[in-house]
Amino acid sequence: MISALLKEFVFDLKIKNYSEKTIETYNYNCSQFVYYLRDNFEIDDIEDISTLHVKKFIQHQTSIGNKPTYINSLIKSLRAFYVYLVEEEYVALNVMKKVKFLKEELPVIKTFTDQEVARLLDVYDFKTYLNARNKVIIAMFVDTGIRLSELINLQTEWVYDTNLSVFGKGKKWRHVPISLMLKKYMIRYERIKEKYFSNKNLEYGNYILSRSGKQLSTVAIEDVVRNAGKKAGVREDIRCSPHTLRHYSIQANLRNGLDLYSCSKIAGHENIQITKRYLQGLETENILEMAQKSSPLMNIKK
Repeated sequence: MISALLKEFVFDLKIKNYSEKTIETYNYNCSQFVYYLRDNFEIDDIEDISTLHVKKFIQHQTSIGNKPTYINSLIKSLRAFYVYLVEEEYVALNVMKKVKFLKEELPVIKTFTDQEVARLLDVYDFKTYLNARNKVIIAMFVDTGIRLSELINLQTEWVYDTNLSVFGKGKKWRHVPISLMLKKYMIRYERIKEKYFSNKNLEYGNYILSRSGKQLSTVAIEDVVRNAGKKAGVREDIRCSPHTLRHYSIQANLRNGLDLYSCSKIAGHENIQITKRYLQGLETENILEMAQKSSPLMNIKK
């Protein structure tokens, strides 16, 4: 029975220590296929499924208005399910091998200007613990491009003089460099933080803490960035969020001459194709400026 095998597949993902979010996505996506087969073809046995059934499922998803990005997520989940079925010898033929991903229209990533980021950084100062913390939060997103979850989980012992050890997506470690300017901000923040919590026994070792010494929530950090955006007068069509700051950081690195491979490694991207998307958001004047810096004639050593 397909439903029984799906439960087994989900259990196997848990054993392999996949994240809860990934497991939920795979289970939900594959369940949709199971329901579709049952409702439209009265199929319950795994051996009765063919590539044609999968293609009809994809056609159905297109007909109800789902976008290629979403449908590709379904295909990815079904591919993983069938890899498991073949490995466990429940099926001899992988029907997903002939199913291709749909072509996606990748959106152009719009983000902050340099001037907007400068104003965002100026919203907070070092006069109080919360202000110092908020200033460092924005500065860390801008300088390192780390994800929101990575900043929340960053431990004090993972912070070094020139880099951070980040435990990121896919439960992988990576090293992220920090600039001298960010380090200057961090030193001031650490001094203020130490004084602020001097009379308290901290239970959490997180680098960024709430006013009561606890780990900050996702919503709390999003509010810090959103409020800074309002005070800094960021354009209304730009979503003021940690993720947009990450976009800015990655684009700025590319704009300033960092190669795609290095940028991809620092950002923690699964592959270089993801990083390439950020190049599409660069304005024409940015590209012209990059080309001037890399001019073969200008870089010839005499």
